[in-house]
Amino acid sequence: MLSGEQFGRLFDTFERTAFRLETLAEYDVAEEREEIARFLAGQDMGPEWTDNPWVRSMTDKGKQVSRVHVLTSPLTDYLRYELAAYPGNVTAGETIGIIDLAEQPVAGLPEHDFWIFDDHQVYRMHYTATGAFVGAELLPPDHLGAYLGHRQVALTHGVPFADYWERHR
Repeated sequence: MLSGEQFGRLFDTFERTAFRLETLAEYDVAEEREEIARFLAGQDMGPEWTDNPWVRSMTDKGKQVSRVHVLTSPLTDYLRYELAAYPGNVTAGETIGIIDLAEQPVAGLPEHDFWIFDDHQVYRMHYTATGAFVGAELLPPDHLGAYLGHRQVALTHGVPFADYWERHR
């Protein structure tokens, strides 16, 4: 299992595509706590919110970054915070889709997060019950086909973020 730092290196080394399926209503990320408090207090979120530098560091190199977030409305405070940051990710070049299970039930998706890099490596993400990152598990190659299928289901049913946000902002 890769730790946060080890897993983070994959974003420097993938060559073409990175796809994420997100499934949690809350992520417990120590580095975000202060920012979440500012968001909930209605304070200015800074320039990273208009053009995410982490996403830009990949897309400026011609890499494609995409995700589909599976959630259920009404949104938690954390999801309101996370989705409010997504426009800066989109500006930086990330493609984001939303599947709101309260609006459209979708079968065929796992109930855990994963990343697929360059269509040949799948990492299952592991979190505590409160959403703290535990590690990323590289799945065996024989799991790739199933996860490529999960990605296709997510991309097929995902509503473009801008459309979803227009209705739920």
